[in-house]
Amino acid sequence: MAHDHAKAYAAMDDVEIVAGVDLNAEGLADFNETFGIPHGFASVEEAIAWGEFDAVSNVTPDAIHHRTTMPLIAAGKHVLCEKPLAANHADAAEMAAAAKVAGVVNMVNLTYRNVPALMQAAQMVQDGLIGEVRHFEASYLQSWLTQPEWGDWRTEDTWLWRLSTAHGSMGVLGDVGVHILDFASFAAGSLPDRVSCRLKTFDKAEGGRIGAYTLDANDSMAMHLSLENGAIGVIHASRFASGHINDLRLRLYGTLGGLDVRFEDWTSSLTASYGDDMRKWKWTEVQTEPVVPNYRRFIDAIQAGQMVSPDFGHGAALQRVLDQAVASDADGARDQAI
Repeated sequence: MAHDHAKAYAAMDDVEIVAGVDLNAEGLADFNETFGIPHGFASVEEAIAWGEFDAVSNVTPDAIHHRTTMPLIAAGKHVLCEKPLAANHADAAEMAAAAKVAGVVNMVNLTYRNVPALMQAAQMVQDGLIGEVRHFEASYLQSWLTQPEWGDWRTEDTWLWRLSTAHGSMGVLGDVGVHILDFASFAAGSLPDRVSCRLKTFDKAEGGRIGAYTLDANDSMAMHLSLENGAIGVIHASRFASGHINDLRLRLYGTLGGLDVRFEDWTSSLTASYGDDMRKWKWTEVQTEPVVPNYRRFIDAIQAGQMVSPDFGHGAALQRVLDQAVASDADGARDQAI
């Protein structure tokens, strides 16, 4: 993801990447050489002491977001942080409160806000075209545990941290569950108020570990939600979804129609059934327009001195849902209030 961030900024004429930060000196040197970055630091504190930068993309593992972001906020630096915002709601809420007090631009990189079909669907819901949302179903399906498209996790350690809670992973729940949670609730126009969840970790290696990595993070999740607007629905996600490389789908049903949002094979599409189409059980493709990506919107907000969405407050709200999902699973999938 650091490469994705760097590529996005490198393509902007009004942005200069001036430094990288990483404990791994060799990895940092390679990264800086790849992107022509002149400075490198072993810690956030060293970078802050240098101080010659305006903003930061925080692309550390999930559990490190809080302790690397808080000093940056205190130093008055704008921050785009990878998702999930933190490892728990308390940390996420502290980050959101600190950013608000400091007045810095703060944004969570929920990358599927870059999907034209999702943004168009959210606008159609807001415009009332499908009436009041009553029901939804959503999925995020990956298969990198059953095929080698992104490398063989059994022999390469690039992705192994995502399978290990000790290395900062919240499993599929935190990795992609937060995406599909935002995907569904953003389009529906309402955050969850109750959740029931089951999480599953499958045996993947002898003794449940590979080298220094204990493979204990959840691999699949299934969640039932109610939203503040009264709608109910289900979302599920897995890394064992063979046949799907990285596919998201959302179906929204309202009192006046329905929407089908897809991001499959890296392509966005939207179909709708409302008005006369709904009465004939007909679904019609909706044309969508390109959207301004998160990286550009982050920079624009800094230059304009304005805040941007999704901000840390929204990230904290999603983290609260994730925390309650974990609590629900530990309590036999019992329903939890958000």
